[in-house]
Amino acid sequence: MRAAVRIAPRSVVVLAVASFAGLMMLCWPLLLRVPEGTRVDPPFLFLMLLPVVIAVVLAELNEGGLDPRVLAILGVLSAVNAVLRGISPGTAGVELTFFLLVLAGRVFGPGFGFVLGCTSLFASALMTAGVGPWMPYQMLCFAWVGMGAGLLPRRVTGRREIAMLAAYGVVAAYAFGILMNLSGWPFILGIQVPGHEGPLSYVAGAPVVENLKTFAVYTLLTSTGSWDTVRAITNAVAVVVLGPAILTTLRRASRRATVTGVVVPTRSSAPASPDAGAPRPRR
Repeated sequence: MRAAVRIAPRSVVVLAVASFAGLMMLCWPLLLRVPEGTRVDPPFLFLMLLPVVIAVVLAELNEGGLDPRVLAILGVLSAVNAVLRGISPGTAGVELTFFLLVLAGRVFGPGFGFVLGCTSLFASALMTAGVGPWMPYQMLCFAWVGMGAGLLPRRVTGRREIAMLAAYGVVAAYAFGILMNLSGWPFILGIQVPGHEGPLSYVAGAPVVENLKTFAVYTLLTSTGSWDTVRAITNAVAVVVLGPAILTTLRRASRRATVTGVVVPTRSSAPASPDAGAPRPRR
């Protein structure tokens, strides 16, 4: 089945460069070389550049134009995801927005998954008053989740497909939590976790391995063992319970929304020649 949002070779390059730039915007404090103990302020320049990078990618993916039916499906799924986020705003880690993004990316392809991740997160942030400096990072990470679902092997079907999507939902939940923690952890001062001796704050100028060890302990104690695990369980259960029915519905919509063939005029539909009805002269 043809992808709903086609990715041209140039779009692949743009998407790869933008993803690398976004990853560097998340990881740059770990690579920073300054005197140890120097205070590192939030990168407001990155916060302004990241939405521009996302906008460039979206414009490149939509360069060939979106079919109106595909655009309608994108709008509906973005609205549904926004409502789901309002119903389950992440309380104790329960979020219902990921599983639909995973299923839609699986059916409509990586380009559609990337666009849906951006639009649904943006719409839900407006609905839930979740607009803030963290939103560009959330949009990019959410887009990566949808894109990754579209890149999963296509030959897997049936129960194995559901198992694969459930496992991907678990991995995506943990990866999303780790990346979002990384976006804010370097700028939080004096982190203390009950039951753990010593600070868990980022130290500017410290070796990369040392900061990574500190971050691993921090995210394990504050997020991975609680919020992210509940999110992962929610994703897996939602995919297993609701996945087969939603996949069938989305695939039916995909067949109606995408053109998979070319209409070739037949002899009966070809225009008649001017002399077709003229009488032939007798010899």
